[in-house]
Amino acid sequence: MMLNERHILSQLLPGLAATESVAVGPGDDCAALRTSGGGPLLLAAVDQVIAGVHFLSEGTAPARAGAKLMKRNLSDIAAMGGTPRWALLAFAARGCSESWVLEFCRGAADAGMRYGTPLTGGDIAGLERDGVAASLTILGEVEESEIVLRRGAKLGDLLYVTGRIGNSFLSEHHLDFTPRLAEGRFLASHRFASAMLDISDGLLLDASRLAAASRVALTVEQERIPLRAGAVPESAWSDGEDYELLFTVPADAAAQLETEWPPGFAPLTRIGSVSAGSGEVLDPEGNSLTEHRKSGYEH
Repeated sequence: MMLNERHILSQLLPGLAATESVAVGPGDDCAALRTSGGGPLLLAAVDQVIAGVHFLSEGTAPARAGAKLMKRNLSDIAAMGGTPRWALLAFAARGCSESWVLEFCRGAADAGMRYGTPLTGGDIAGLERDGVAASLTILGEVEESEIVLRRGAKLGDLLYVTGRIGNSFLSEHHLDFTPRLAEGRFLASHRFASAMLDISDGLLLDASRLAAASRVALTVEQERIPLRAGAVPESAWSDGEDYELLFTVPADAAAQLETEWPPGFAPLTRIGSVSAGSGEVLDPEGNSLTEHRKSGYEH
């Protein structure tokens, strides 16, 4: 039975209590917390991988699956313009060898260290039935003056995406992607991005999330979407697991962004603009892009 994630969250999130220490609560890529000592905001996020859902149970090297878990959390830090610092891993399994578990955990740890994020603890447990379920909590930092949220897009802003979109599974990009940490920090520290998130559940679904959070519409020019090799334009909207950054930029800053975008970064492509609305994703003629196609991944 599929879970209706959006319906559950719509009922759960409004009732969650928060204190003054919560600068950004549920609903963005990370929570942002104020610590008693002041200084940068503490970013916190948690994500998971499940065998048969996020990676193939047969044929996926455990180190690659572990690395994916770490990198999808790093991508959430990137989406807030932050710097990752520490991670904790909770692993539960049955039906796999001790060496498989060790390689999975080492894969996560090695991927974290490539980005300066040590694995600092966690938990290992067994499952009642065969399977693998692993969850990772990541902590990072960002200056409060630099944090980028989903809700900052304004009318007239331009819409950009990093990298390429679509065909993530067959190309194995869903395992071997690079979290866009450097790109996210650049956009935040130079105050280019007005709103941002990472594309994990599909371009169309995540674009609608950014639009809804900012209470605007996004107009997307489909022919401008940069496609990954083997991707088909129609399915690229909903393939998911791209782990690229989708963000808006004030129109008067766009030329400077494109001029100053460092050559070693992922390719940068303008794919649309921000228009009046309340969460819609539209084509240039004003037609809804969500009515006749699958939006993205649902749990």
